[in-house]
Order: sequence, then structure tokens, then C-alpha cells
Amino acid sequence: MNFELSRLKPEDIPLFKQDMQNAFQVGAASEFSDLDEQVLPEQDIDLSLYAEGSVAYKAMDDGQIVGGAIVVIDNLTQHNHLHFLYVKHGIQSRGIGKKIWEQVEKLHAGTKVWETVTPYFEKRNIHFYINRCGFSAVEFYNPHHKDPGTPEDMIGGDCFFRLKKVMK
Repeated sequence: MNFELSRLKPEDIPLFKQDMQNAFQVGAASEFSDLDEQVLPEQDIDLSLYAEGSVAYKAMDDGQIVGGAIVVIDNLTQHNHLHFLYVKHGIQSRGIGKKIWEQVEKLHAGTKVWETVTPYFEKRNIHFYINRCGFSAVEFYNPHHKDPGTPEDMIGGDCFFRLKKVMK
């Protein structure tokens, strides 16, 4: 494996989005058999890609994009957010996600706190963030405790874990 994490280039964006959407779609479809809509619309990716402080990375292996991440960095507080991390469908469980995350942490070594959210049904994500990357679940958004920042029409949008990693 010739792994490298680098900044996403404009010409990489269409494939990056397509691969990310596919990875998220397959994950949701494994839980929701009657799923007939796109779980990660392009405009949601764009909101992250073009947010203030956004940095997008592509993970490459032997010249092919195998995954990526979008983080939002607050240079003042260093309380940073992982918006998306994905591994291309069909090549999960090979350590790529962990390598992506380790490189993101190295590239943003001044981070004091990382935060992210993941849907309740994404058991692989929950395992990955908590058991592999050292995050802790700090809040569970649900119909009785809603996240004010989550759109009402998001698939599984009423049940999310908020995860946090305090850096040492």
C-alpha cells in the first residue's frame, strides 16, 4: 500500500463526491431496506467543502482515491470539527479510515478538541470513532433531545451521536 493523504484539488471534487455519496448510500441501505433517496445530497457535501475553515483531503493509494475527509478548522479556538470521513465502498476494513484519521490529526496537531456526529444506525462508524480513534460519545440527539443544527429531512436525522475527542 502506497498511502498518501493530500489536499483535495478542484479536479478531484466530482469523483470525491461520487465516492463519498456511494459509501454513505451503501451504509444506509444496509440498515434501511426500503431506502429510495440519496442519503448524502451533493449540496450537503458542498456546505462542508465551502464552509469557513474547511479543509478537504483525499486519501490516495497507488494513484487511486480510496477515501477522504472534510474537516472544519477554527484557528482561534482549535475546537475543530470532522464533517465527513469516508472510505470508498468495497475497500473498508483494511485500515484506510484509521490511516486517514491519523494523518488528519498529524496535519492539525494544534487541535485541542475534535468533534463529529454520526447516525445511530451506523454501527461501523460508532465502533470506528470510539474504539479505533479514541472519541467518546457525549450526547445522543433524538426526537426528545434534538440537535438544532440537523435538518429535519435528513435520513435518520432524529437520532445521532455527538462524539468528542479531547487531545492531549
